[in-house]
Amino acid sequence: MADDRGSAAGVLLAFLSGAALGAVAALLLAPQSGRESREQLRGYARKAEDSFREFADEAGHRFEEAVDQGKEFLEAKKSVLREAFDAGREAMKRERDRMRSESQSEA
Repeated sequence: MADDRGSAAGVLLAFLSGAALGAVAALLLAPQSGRESREQLRGYARKAEDSFREFADEAGHRFEEAVDQGKEFLEAKKSVLREAFDAGREAMKRERDRMRSESQSEA
């Protein structure tokens, strides 16, 4: 699932990069004044900035979700390990008590 998110982000980044390069090429080759071209470039830059901010916000939210899921996973595993450790300690105590009682009954 993480690979799907990574590849989707790569595709989106490639698309945005291609769109930006295409827009710049179109403006440089278009028959219009320099002032008009600069204004169009500013407009495209603002749109690209807004898109990038939205993308960064979404990536931040997904990262936070992943961290939260990781914490929950670790907490669940920690609980299982703690229970296993306690059960092992209890079994060892019972076996030690059994061995003591056997050695006392032999004596």
